[in-house]
Amino acid sequence: MSDSIDKVDARKEKSLKQICFQAVRKHFVAVGTASIVDLPTHLIKDLLPHLTVCQLDELQPVLNHRGISTLSGWIGVLLDLCGPNHVLDLATEEQAKHKVMKMLFSAVFYGFTNCYIKKNMSNLNTPSFLRVAAKHLRRFSLLSINKPLQALTMEKRSFLSHLEEWIDSVVVSQCVALVKKEAQTVLYILHRLLDHGVARKLTIHVQCPIILAWLLHERGTRHLNPRLKSLMSSPETSSAHNSVYRPRGKSKTVENQDHPAVPCKLQKLDSESLKEELTKNANLTLDREVLCHMFTSCDGPSAGPCPRGLVEHLEISQCRPDCLTVLTDALPTFFCLRSLNLHSFVTFTDTDVMHLARALRQLYESSRSSLTELSISALPRPELIEHLLAASPNITSLHVEIQSVWGLQDSSCHYWTPESAQVPLEMLTVKVGGFQTDVQLITSVLRRAPHLSHFHLAGMRLPTGSSQSTLLTTLSESNRVLRRLILEDIKLSDCLPPILNLLGCCRLEELHFADCRLLETWSDREEGLRQLVAALKSVPSLHTVALPQNRLAKHVHVLAELFTGPSPSSVKRLDISSNFIQPAELLQFAKRLKTHPPPHQLTLDLRKNPGDRDPNTWTATLQMLRCFCVVLVEGWISTNSMADHISNM
Repeated sequence: MSDSIDKVDARKEKSLKQICFQAVRKHFVAVGTASIVDLPTHLIKDLLPHLTVCQLDELQPVLNHRGISTLSGWIGVLLDLCGPNHVLDLATEEQAKHKVMKMLFSAVFYGFTNCYIKKNMSNLNTPSFLRVAAKHLRRFSLLSINKPLQALTMEKRSFLSHLEEWIDSVVVSQCVALVKKEAQTVLYILHRLLDHGVARKLTIHVQCPIILAWLLHERGTRHLNPRLKSLMSSPETSSAHNSVYRPRGKSKTVENQDHPAVPCKLQKLDSESLKEELTKNANLTLDREVLCHMFTSCDGPSAGPCPRGLVEHLEISQCRPDCLTVLTDALPTFFCLRSLNLHSFVTFTDTDVMHLARALRQLYESSRSSLTELSISALPRPELIEHLLAASPNITSLHVEIQSVWGLQDSSCHYWTPESAQVPLEMLTVKVGGFQTDVQLITSVLRRAPHLSHFHLAGMRLPTGSSQSTLLTTLSESNRVLRRLILEDIKLSDCLPPILNLLGCCRLEELHFADCRLLETWSDREEGLRQLVAALKSVPSLHTVALPQNRLAKHVHVLAELFTGPSPSSVKRLDISSNFIQPAELLQFAKRLKTHPPPHQLTLDLRKNPGDRDPNTWTATLQMLRCFCVVLVEGWISTNSMADHISNM
């Protein structure tokens, strides 16, 4: 009888607490932050998931001063947004807040809805929320959705001024149709963010060569695209960007007046076709200052000429030949450019890459180049890596993806011999599309990069009978300052000795062996894994070990030995996802780990392991692990995961 009374009292208490929490949320301003901060800690923590995102943001500084984190509140919002099975690998409240604001801002601004937004619309569809969210964002995606963008030029004009102060990265996600009046609104907002604002990073997800030329013009490069020049000097603007950029005739080199030492290529235009393009919409303009004065005329006279922004980081995700032509023409005088990221849905041709390399070489030879980061996908051949490094010898970060396209190499393309001097590379990523590659092409670069601290290699296949030992030996001998090593989809089962040697030579901080078939040919798998664990323990700087998709399965318990003995490992993150670890095997691992718990809180990634084979054991084991680990899991349905099961048999 007493138990029943206690349960009823507990329900009443919970109900009363919920009512109070809802009242605080509703009358937050009247209650005041001081009153909330004075509450007992356990009540504050219970209250956090009931608050709006604006209230959480306002409370966070004062709660932090008291030593209370708002992480649980932000996690609660994310779970409402993404669902209870979503994996949240977030260590700090700032990371969680950033993710919340990023997800909510664009959805609310552009009018997209989901269950969470509908439920909280009265708190989200407000100027105060947009200002709070934008303060925590650095990236603004510009979609050609007319109504919300027009609002930025009218009733939300002051909010556009706030965006200028906060947004440092602009994403153009939809093509701007210059034949429409709405284009002027889009171009004006881009002008405000890129020229009047602090945005220095530009990401373009659309195939619009003339818009690319407009975005680059006078934002760091001295080159003016000839077609853009014709459009800007004409009183009429057309849909020129919808036609493919195919200049006719031979290229002509002219002197750049501001920098006479740097030649810029201009292309002859078909004047007749251009005239046809310039017969529509006489009232449209591409001139930035004219646009700016048009939209700000209601605020009084302009305070002088508009500023000129700089594009320091450029990413083009659909870089087809017409956009590549616009870019390579602009590159030789693109002095402020620090990073360049090019992606194409189809593999670049040899000719494309060599034209890009020559433009990079011109930029480097100007002695004013700031470019240090280069990313390109996809190259047709790995040999072109050397040509890119030779074209731009000051590159410190290079990311390339290689997709071989047989029969498309251009035999008429002339190459220069790459230089063999040392390169200042600090970060190198090479992803190969699963075809046979000469390991010497990679090791030759590694030997010339003594400052390399980050190396990521994926998908490289060697001829039958060859081994990746040469690669690992080169890393041990030539790259002693290596801190982060990621090898992915590469067979390493015959490379245990060079792996052990590498761990003894380098002071790694992160080691990732993903889908490397580590145990595949080991005669004694448990002993081999034990040797690997002993070598990992000997690296005091190591804080992350990732071994996903390596068929560890019943041998996973050996990894618990990382934290045994007088010198336990300093590893704080262990990724053993996708290893077909069944509940009984995880339980054995957990029992050993409980006997010798990690000296620091361990983040343990267990995603994509078949916990549903024995749900009770799996759940109990996770509960045991959570006493000394942050466990990352997600739902697993074995009947829907047969392919993964077969791959791990």
